[in-house]
Amino acid sequence: MGDNVYTYDEALWDSLEYFDGDELAASVFLGKYALQNEKGEYLESHPNDMHKRLAGEFARIERKYPDPMDRHEIYGLLKDFKYIVPQGSPMSGIGNPYQVQSISNCFVIESPYDSYGGILKTDQEQVQIMKRRGGVGFDMSTIRPVGLNTSNAAKTTGGIELFMDRFSNSCREVAQGGRRGALMITISVHHPQVMDFIKIKRDLTRVTGANISVRVTDEFMNAVKNGESYRQRWPVDSSKPEITNITDAGSIWNALIESAHASAEPGVLFWDTAKRMTPSDIYEEEGFGSTSTNPCGEIILSPYDSCRLMLVNLTSFVEDKWSDNSTFDFENFRNVVIKAQRLMDDMIDLEIEQIDSIIKKIESDPEPLHVKLIEMNLWERIREAAFLGRRTGLGITGLGDTLAMLGITYGSEKSVEATEEIYKLLALSSYESSIQLAKERGHFPAYDREKEEGHPFLGRIYENLTDEVLADLRQYGRRNIANTTTAPAGSVSVLTQTTSGIEPAYMLHYTRRKKINPNDKGVTVKYIDKSGDKWTEFTVYHHKFNEWLKSNCSPGIQKEFGVDELISLSPYHKSTSKDIDWVSKIKLQSAAQKWVCHAISNTTNLPSDIDVETVKDVYMAGWEAGCKGVTVDRDGCRSGVLISKAISKDVRTSEFVDHHAPKRPEMLECEIHQANIKGEDWTILIGIVDDRPYEIIGGLSQYVEIPKKHKQGNIRRRPRKTVPSKYDLIVGSNGDEFIIKDVVAVFDNPNHAGFTRTISLALRHGAPIQYVVEQLQKDKDADLFSFSKVIARCLKKHIRDGTVGGDKDCPSCGAENGLVYQEGCIICKACGWGRCG
Repeated sequence: MGDNVYTYDEALWDSLEYFDGDELAASVFLGKYALQNEKGEYLESHPNDMHKRLAGEFARIERKYPDPMDRHEIYGLLKDFKYIVPQGSPMSGIGNPYQVQSISNCFVIESPYDSYGGILKTDQEQVQIMKRRGGVGFDMSTIRPVGLNTSNAAKTTGGIELFMDRFSNSCREVAQGGRRGALMITISVHHPQVMDFIKIKRDLTRVTGANISVRVTDEFMNAVKNGESYRQRWPVDSSKPEITNITDAGSIWNALIESAHASAEPGVLFWDTAKRMTPSDIYEEEGFGSTSTNPCGEIILSPYDSCRLMLVNLTSFVEDKWSDNSTFDFENFRNVVIKAQRLMDDMIDLEIEQIDSIIKKIESDPEPLHVKLIEMNLWERIREAAFLGRRTGLGITGLGDTLAMLGITYGSEKSVEATEEIYKLLALSSYESSIQLAKERGHFPAYDREKEEGHPFLGRIYENLTDEVLADLRQYGRRNIANTTTAPAGSVSVLTQTTSGIEPAYMLHYTRRKKINPNDKGVTVKYIDKSGDKWTEFTVYHHKFNEWLKSNCSPGIQKEFGVDELISLSPYHKSTSKDIDWVSKIKLQSAAQKWVCHAISNTTNLPSDIDVETVKDVYMAGWEAGCKGVTVDRDGCRSGVLISKAISKDVRTSEFVDHHAPKRPEMLECEIHQANIKGEDWTILIGIVDDRPYEIIGGLSQYVEIPKKHKQGNIRRRPRKTVPSKYDLIVGSNGDEFIIKDVVAVFDNPNHAGFTRTISLALRHGAPIQYVVEQLQKDKDADLFSFSKVIARCLKKHIRDGTVGGDKDCPSCGAENGLVYQEGCIICKACGWGRCG
């Protein structure tokens, strides 16, 4: 780690140079992974600084063991994201002395005990992990169904829905450096409330902080296939359950697929396949029986186990790329995977060090021990699981680009064959490495050779290993309880400038505009704006598609042909997400899954007009093909507005759509804004439901006893018998007044009351916030301190980045649909024009 300190602008300049002007990649690196000190100053200005930090830490661990790799060799593997890419948390956490965090990406915690104490324990455990940068999953099949008797004052339980909301809300509360918590909640298809679980997200106001998936069994799937009933029960794993229902499997299946068709959730986990084919489940008696998955579904885990992720960049192994003679260098790939598995094992040692630091931090915290016990026990159990199993999560990225470089159409039969060949060598090389590591460092402590006899997945691996490696396996065992996965590369693919994970390219091009300076020569004018400024247009291409263009098309050809014609000539033709037939996507996923220890994060994209019956076919095909889970995303299915009840279709009158407002809670959290309107101090209250504005009210600050530094409170509707607290505001039934300690603050101007009631009506009925803000800002004669402009500024922070308002065309360059919101400001994605007023 060097002694240099950089400002943001200095680091941004260096990163832009590193990424060849790619602003998105530079901002992702600086925002997520570049090392900063306690003052927020940058100690790394481009990724190779980070890679030197990582190489130093890996080399330090290597020196603990025989025949270590040196720092220079490790740096060569990491440099420029060429071969090996630690994913997410490892990049930010390894060698970072300024933040106490885990370097595991994924965790599963034990299922909630069926009591309030058990549920609250689960709630705290998920939050404690999320604040250390980890994603969490757990199964809630252990919670008794609604209406069952309890021994507490409530007499009966409210069932799973109440607690799903609790877990989801806790996840939404957690943020770590702008990074929100990530949560997966699963349930068995045999739980008596599985139908409620399936339908809960049809109300778009509920469980918004979690992904949800249903664990389906072979018993259930066979019943669906044969048109039979199946048994629901609770406890679901009991031989003598308290509750047993015989239910039509088809009705549950239909509801599950209809929800997935409508909103891409719940996901479906083929649980018997997952348990049967995941090698760590051999050690269920030792605590490694899988119970759930991480939020993206690629890591199937046992309670308190965690996993660190690392990628191998496939695009670096293509020789003579983009030519008829292109080949994949399997020998080099094998060598790199062997070293990557070695670094993955080193990462476990690094994680154990991080956990020790977390435990030391907890011990030094000022709270008494009885307050810290749950957090302390949590990390001690996570440490034990990491030590006993030494689980790794080695995967790949850039498959879509790699196939294109080889001249293979993604989704074709040839692509399925090539994918399986790559994944097969990934598996065999990682296991060869794990066996060699056991010889040098010892097997994972829970290893038992006899227990592994006859395991279907391990048998497939061992059938393809050499006699020499098998002899070492028999003598020394293996180092890691489970090795491989395929995670979504996400922001990491922005840094590698490749397609993500196993996915194809999503989009190959978009258009940007640039203003022409008077001194620019030979630039074609594409557009003249209202001010007379001249603009040129240029196309921004997907990185590897642009690489193909430069290798195969002269500038003259590029000018002669349109973008669509160039794409049709390229190996990306019919290979983007929207082009690929779902049958081919399932085939490709299942071919890879044959050689993956854990699971695969893979999305089957479907057109918006696909019918429910086809989605059923997708899921059934995934089960029959041996996938451990399937996720579909029908184009446009995630869009929508707040509704209070699940509805099967829009209620339409002519061209209008009626949207029901969620019922107002008796009490809701509010933001408190202090503002000056026409020389008078006002207090503006924005009531929040599910992390978005629900209502807005306000009054003169002289009647409201709230310090300006206080930014949050609660709002209650009248009447209320108890005396309000200092920041517990009681609002008049029509919104015209609010009361603090019997002092009534009334709007002096009745137009303001009607104004805010109208805005509140629009907000709670789902009007996009950006449209409301656009209307409030349209009066150009109003100054910055007008009532409408102040309300607009209060609401603007809630506009989701990337959305657009009513006027989508850029006023500067005229780009059609060019305007988006970014961090509360309107910007043009074509020319970069912005407005924050």
